Amino acid sequence: MISKKVVDLLNNQVNKEFYSAYLYLDFANYYKEEGLDGYYNWYYIQAQEERDHAVLFMQYLQQNGEKVVLEAIDKPDVKLESFMDPLREGAAHERYVTDLIHTIYAAAYEDHDFRTMQFLDWFVKEQAEEEENADDMVKKFELFGDDSKSLYMLDQELAGRVYSAPSLVL
Repeated sequence: MISKKVVDLLNNQVNKEFYSAYLYLDFANYYKEEGLDGYYNWYYIQAQEERDHAVLFMQYLQQNGEKVVLEAIDKPDVKLESFMDPLREGAAHERYVTDLIHTIYAAAYEDHDFRTMQFLDWFVKEQAEEEENADDMVKKFELFGDDSKSLYMLDQELAGRVYSAPSLVL
């Protein structure tokens, strides 16, 4: 049985993951409007991944006999005024999500809830990858983004990203 505290944190995470998807769709729309289709593609796929993460948390709660509580999703409130803004905001957001996952993990650990800890192991690893990808995008843009030919090449690289559903099996 999962404690009320952990259930509440898991439900909060469901909603935070949906917010992440919403945020990344906002980033994707910004890049589409700016004509950077590769960046659009990257964030559109990122939004799909975040939605899938939310569903995985929902399924975990359901499989453990817990009620899923969906809340209203906040409107993203970031100002996107330069090509770098979504990249920096995305990197900061991934660090925020990592902190949320760690908070759930710590609560499960405190409760000796080993099943939830095992479930969260995949997310801990996933967040390390998410932070690395976000930081890499910032670094590449800082290095090459001011040059139009290099920006074109970066955009083309990001256009090659394809969607791959999470491999976590519940």
